[in-house]
Amino acid sequence: MSDVLGPGPKTRVRRLAAKANYERDVIFAVIDEAPLCHVAAIVQGNAMVIPTLHAREGDTIYLHGSPSNAVMKSIVERGEACVSMTLFEGLRLARSGFESSITYRSVVVFGTATLVSDDVEKARVLDLFVDAVLPGRASEVRAMNDAERRLTMVVAVAIDEASAKLSSGPTDDPDEDLDLPVWSGMVPARIHYGTPIPDTNGAMAAGTIPVPASVRRLLDGQ
Repeated sequence: MSDVLGPGPKTRVRRLAAKANYERDVIFAVIDEAPLCHVAAIVQGNAMVIPTLHAREGDTIYLHGSPSNAVMKSIVERGEACVSMTLFEGLRLARSGFESSITYRSVVVFGTATLVSDDVEKARVLDLFVDAVLPGRASEVRAMNDAERRLTMVVAVAIDEASAKLSSGPTDDPDEDLDLPVWSGMVPARIHYGTPIPDTNGAMAAGTIPVPASVRRLLDGQ
């Protein structure tokens, strides 16, 4: 297995190529940390992009959606998918608007798309999705039933090539701007989870069920 996933004909970074990274571990880290992805397709001659949840296992990214979802149907029919993820990590504020930007890690993936139709495999992957959103949650909730599985399409995207683009560190002010009386620097950002709010529907009184281990681990990890 190669340590790199590019550059390939579709994923070579040309604009700001110094920020490019094609290492498998770097790309996988972004895919796994990103809370959601965007999937692109051509639907009836029109370019379309949708946000959706994803889960990675090895060199495969799994996507899911409604069986009537036009983008999902399109990538299965075409047999190819383009998937992207971005982690916003802060502001890079330069001494000029032109040089100002954000701190980020992003990935673009191209891969072969196939429908997951085996019921046993589909059930396993759907649990993988639950744990991708919140590790350990699949074992805490009711198992998905047959009707719910039928209402969910699962697509496997085998990663054929991918690239990452990483932007961090100090701003890129030109030398002639360095002595300007303008504040320059970075403002870090991250996702923060608040205090859990229990649901008040159902027979169980609100707050009588302890916060589950998966949520406690999520909060402890902040």
